[in-house]
Amino acid sequence: MLEDTGSAMGVAKVSNAGTPAAAIVSVLIARARAAQAKVESYTQQETDLMVSAAGWAIMEPDRNRRLAERAVADTGLGNVPDKIAKNHRKTLGLLRDLKEAKSVGVIAEDAASGIVEIARPAGVVAAITPSTNPGATPANKIINALKGRNAVILAPSPKGASTCAMLLDFIHAEFDKIGAPRDLVQMLPTPVTKDTTQELMRQADLIVATGSQANIRSAYSSGTPAFGVGAGNVASIIDSSADLDDAAAKIARSKTFDNATSCSSENSVVVDAAVYDAMLAALARVGGVLLDAADKARLQQALWPNGKLSGTLIAQAAPVIAEAAALQKSETRKADFLMVEEDGFGPSCLFSGEKLSPVLTVYKARDFDDAVRIVGKIYDYQGAGHSVSLHSRNADQALRLGTELKVCRVIVNQAHAIATGGSFDNGLPFSLSMGCGTWGGNSFSENMNYRHYLNITRISRPIPERVPSMEDVLGGYIAKFGK
Repeated sequence: MLEDTGSAMGVAKVSNAGTPAAAIVSVLIARARAAQAKVESYTQQETDLMVSAAGWAIMEPDRNRRLAERAVADTGLGNVPDKIAKNHRKTLGLLRDLKEAKSVGVIAEDAASGIVEIARPAGVVAAITPSTNPGATPANKIINALKGRNAVILAPSPKGASTCAMLLDFIHAEFDKIGAPRDLVQMLPTPVTKDTTQELMRQADLIVATGSQANIRSAYSSGTPAFGVGAGNVASIIDSSADLDDAAAKIARSKTFDNATSCSSENSVVVDAAVYDAMLAALARVGGVLLDAADKARLQQALWPNGKLSGTLIAQAAPVIAEAAALQKSETRKADFLMVEEDGFGPSCLFSGEKLSPVLTVYKARDFDDAVRIVGKIYDYQGAGHSVSLHSRNADQALRLGTELKVCRVIVNQAHAIATGGSFDNGLPFSLSMGCGTWGGNSFSENMNYRHYLNITRISRPIPERVPSMEDVLGGYIAKFGK
């Protein structure tokens, strides 16, 4: 039996009526639609007040600390100081990006083309969020959704549900101050299940999904328009012209931030042979410890028991991993990150994939051409479309990577995990969801931002005709091939 649950977009949404999950979600959707209808007439000023309220809910220092502590306590992933920094920095940057952005009414007019653009809400957004960032990622999605006068219902990872619930309590408290309806921001009841998550995706108007590739595939197959992100497995190229100490410091900062919970954390470095030994020494100076073959084998067994990445060791500090793996090298007990050398790719070389831990795979390349080849092989296995990191003084190298590798971002001379989702010293939009294009199985290739949460209506008015002659558009071709 099927049921039409209605839709803010005017398109019938079909759910599995009669199931417990459908009944639970239908109630949330109805409340969300009622709340969204109330704010659809909000002015830009009223809309931006909601955005500020949600931003302050996570950025107020005491609440930020409580969210970070709850996240680590509940998920066991990452560390409190870095989660505090992430919650603050990512939200601050997002609010900066949104401060002057138009998202209500007429947002663009072009007299030459006769086109006027009007921003319209998408409706009810289903936000699928991961356990790795149970505070920052939901906040980012909520704020972007509110900027478009949407309602949003979160489906957090079960591990992150308690943190998400705390965040919603904080947001609702701020909404009460400004008179915004609480039901604009809701979450699935706990325990969050696969059935309710899938039903939410079926009944919502738009899905924005971050997390496991299983969730992304489910979002794309739900029948609802969806933005999902691809797998991360970032490689960093260090060419012979790089400032090695600067590169090592930035890689170490990125690799260890929040115990490498980010999909943008470097998983491999590919080093030009001319500077290979010097780069290893530079990485050692910033806390990296290179393992021998025996310890590498022990680490592999611990990280991938039965060939699957260990859920108990991801996002743990390097000494914790070293102890669990019974590594023999004593320096590993004080390491900031662990390093292993590799020359292969694919399922038989597990260190060539994503590790979600402070473990860095090191490849030696003959030259820059070989480095490009190696990174291409890594991404053929995992991580295509996401991003590549480059440390170099040669500006042409970045252009080459941008035209040859299947990546949507080339991050030059920066700490990759800090930079790829937007930073105060680069021009990328602040985001915790990075599109990976068709290479990564995604429908978009930029950093997800507020415009992805909008429908845009275009008014077209007549302009003076611009009819070209055949000579204008085909003259060159006809002259060469048309006879």
